[in-house]
Amino acid sequence: MAILRLSHVEIRVPDLELATAYYSEVVGMFETDREGDRVYLKCWDEHQHHSVVLHSAPTYGLVRMGWKLEFAQDLDYYQSKLEEAGVAVLRVSRDGAGPGGGESIRFELPSGHEMELMYGMDQVGNLLPLTNPPPKPLGLVGIAPPRIDHIFLTCEDVGGNTKFLQEVLGFHLTEQVMGDDGFQVATWLEHSNQSHDIALVTGQNRGLHHFAYYVEDWSAIRDAADVLAYHGVNIETNPTRHGATRGHCLYFFDPAGNRNETFTGGYYVDHDEPPITWTEAEMGRAIFYYDGVVNQKFLTVHS
Repeated sequence: MAILRLSHVEIRVPDLELATAYYSEVVGMFETDREGDRVYLKCWDEHQHHSVVLHSAPTYGLVRMGWKLEFAQDLDYYQSKLEEAGVAVLRVSRDGAGPGGGESIRFELPSGHEMELMYGMDQVGNLLPLTNPPPKPLGLVGIAPPRIDHIFLTCEDVGGNTKFLQEVLGFHLTEQVMGDDGFQVATWLEHSNQSHDIALVTGQNRGLHHFAYYVEDWSAIRDAADVLAYHGVNIETNPTRHGATRGHCLYFFDPAGNRNETFTGGYYVDHDEPPITWTEAEMGRAIFYYDGVVNQKFLTVHS
């Protein structure tokens, strides 16, 4: 029984058409469907129906995050695990999941974030043939990342939420920032053998710090910055490197205020490996390895 990876994120946006234009023309995603107050998009190398859902709402932030399950019986397994832990679980049928969606269970983390485990989302194929494909499609626009990569959340109790992800959902802790008081300030966890699929940092509950797109290499990070600058997008952090995860990164904002990242690099990890620990004094270097400083504005988000 296993969670495979981050499947999709649903975010709030006040101007649905503006956000759709940004994610289509600047990020370079493809619209696969729309229904009522929601627009569904995917990246060019994703086979699933969608990986980002834009939800028209007065504010910005996270509605829910979805994770892909390998087998239908995984739904029963995780529902049982959650209910044993005293967590209320909502079972959602395929018909109730919206366009392209599969059967799922929905619940809240201790931090109040809504999480969804889904099996059977429609497979619509990527933009390449399955026989003799080229490396990538021609005519891509914007940043054109091949897929989404991970999500980063804020919560008041990093340790408690990390323990929940480990003990109830089977995530593996890869890295952590330990405060001088012995409490976890930030954690990185995985289910896919990557350096991380989800991360937590101390802040307000239910907060979305960012969700990230995978890109091919350091040159693609530079090219993404070129695209963003050309379109006048608010770049928060120029191309740089993380200490934790060893990845290269670039942070920027969509028109609503949701923070995005392009990410590459990192490392592969086995589930039995011990976590890497950063001390509180070196947290700046854990986040931005070259500068060694992380300011409070970067850690502040709205739910």
